[in-house]
Amino acid sequence: MTSGLVLVNGASGKIGATLRSGLREAGWQLRLQDIEPLGEAADGEELVEGDMFDDVVLEAAVAGVESLVHLAAIPTEAPYAEIHRVNIEGTYRYFEAARRAGVRRIVFAGSNHAVGLTPRQELAPADLPPRPDTYYGVSKVFAEALGRLYVDRYGMEMVSLRIGSFLLRPLRPRHLATWLSPGDTVRLVDAALRAPDVTFVTVWGISANTRGWWDDGPGRALGYEPQDDAEAYAAEVIAEHGSPDMDDVTEAFVGGEYAGPEFDF
Repeated sequence: MTSGLVLVNGASGKIGATLRSGLREAGWQLRLQDIEPLGEAADGEELVEGDMFDDVVLEAAVAGVESLVHLAAIPTEAPYAEIHRVNIEGTYRYFEAARRAGVRRIVFAGSNHAVGLTPRQELAPADLPPRPDTYYGVSKVFAEALGRLYVDRYGMEMVSLRIGSFLLRPLRPRHLATWLSPGDTVRLVDAALRAPDVTFVTVWGISANTRGWWDDGPGRALGYEPQDDAEAYAAEVIAEHGSPDMDDVTEAFVGGEYAGPEFDF
């Protein structure tokens, strides 16, 4: 079980803001880093504002840290040059700085898009082999591979969270299976930080969705106990959009619409 100071980068984003309050309430001491303004530090927080491509900022962020929650990234598909700079080169810089600083564990905000061209199946395992659906998905595969290298070669620990649909509430039929609620996001990351005897593990980032078809067993094995279920919103979502069409690309592949032609390069 890890302890000590937790660094959350990309802390001004939607997931970062959720974790900022939730992890603090769970008892963690936080250092928050982002190029965007972070406001005033609350009790139990340290702030590092600046660009992760600035060596001074990066070294200040990782110094004395026990665990890194790596969120910093372009959060959707973008031209390859942008994905490469932020999601690939930026991730390398952060992981390498963490290694040099003696950070023990990385909790990585991965994505279902790392395996997005995997066809629908009865219960998709969390450790599906890479089948990225976009350049964004490729960047998540890269980070998982880099983390695997650091685990095997340098004895670090990594939990990769293949996040589904992080939203305040489900909005479309697909989300009835893939939703990750804000509350469960905090519970998932908290479990990933606390779990003992971790080397490298991949888990799905989803809530306890009745219609889910991704195996949440590995997450539960870490101690993650999701409390929310998209089914609470099913009647409203279906009334607005109709029942899920299993022949549509959004239901037929792990990556949903990212597997469809509108995301062709």
